[in-house]
Amino acid sequence: MSTVVAYLGPEGTFTEAALLEFQRRGTFGPGEVAKFPVDSPHEALDAVRSGTAQYACVAIENSVDGPVTHTFDALADGEGVRIFAETEIEISFSVMVRPGTSASEVRTFTTHPVARQQVRHWTDCAFPEAEFIPASSNAAAAKAVAEGRSDAAIAPHRAAEIFALEAIAEKVVDVPGARTRFVVVGGLHTPPPPTGNDRSALVFTLPNKPGALVSALTVFSSRGIDLARIESRPTRTALGTYRFHIDIAGHIEEPKVTEAFQVLSGIADDLTYLGSWPATVSPART
Repeated sequence: MSTVVAYLGPEGTFTEAALLEFQRRGTFGPGEVAKFPVDSPHEALDAVRSGTAQYACVAIENSVDGPVTHTFDALADGEGVRIFAETEIEISFSVMVRPGTSASEVRTFTTHPVARQQVRHWTDCAFPEAEFIPASSNAAAAKAVAEGRSDAAIAPHRAAEIFALEAIAEKVVDVPGARTRFVVVGGLHTPPPPTGNDRSALVFTLPNKPGALVSALTVFSSRGIDLARIESRPTRTALGTYRFHIDIAGHIEEPKVTEAFQVLSGIADDLTYLGSWPATVSPART
């Protein structure tokens, strides 16, 4: 029986490339993997929550544009999922058109909005008069060009091969060495065992009172636990209310981490543990 993995499709996205890397590592276990393309991180995680897929592969942050907010919101919008693995992929794009189209003929171009931020300078110079059309994914942008709905797409080079397009520029990126981090999300299984180089995540809300966030962060600093990342996202229930997403260096099985989470749960209005997993590189110190 195949393991179903949801990802931002169609074929040819960087998310698919990350999925294939996880598959190569054996992250999804033995046996065949059935790729299940969806249109958003929310749909990918909902597929796990509903049992349609055993895992989801989603982008969580990139080195140019920061957090992938749709993924953070999807992680927080409902329980029943945890992160189990991560990987990083170096990002560069190809610019692709229908065969025979020249750069001077491009009047519209399309890509994912996150990708747009990573190539904005290049496109402003190459297509100064062209209209930008947001796409649900980079590969969906390539498909739109193949179907005649846009003149050029900015996508992984593999998308040009899949959709029979012609690349007129390669290795396009404003910031050389840009990287995106992807994670594997599954159900409420036991976390992978500690490796000594781990990352744990949680999301919580706090009472609206002075010093609440300082008190929450002190829970970690007082125990010598390093924060790898902290992000805030609106709760979408009332103006000025936020969910806080935190990554820490450490594993839930470490006593000081377990204690910190227990203490924080007494401070927070609500708290959801999002998993512990081996870090691809040592989490950044803050």
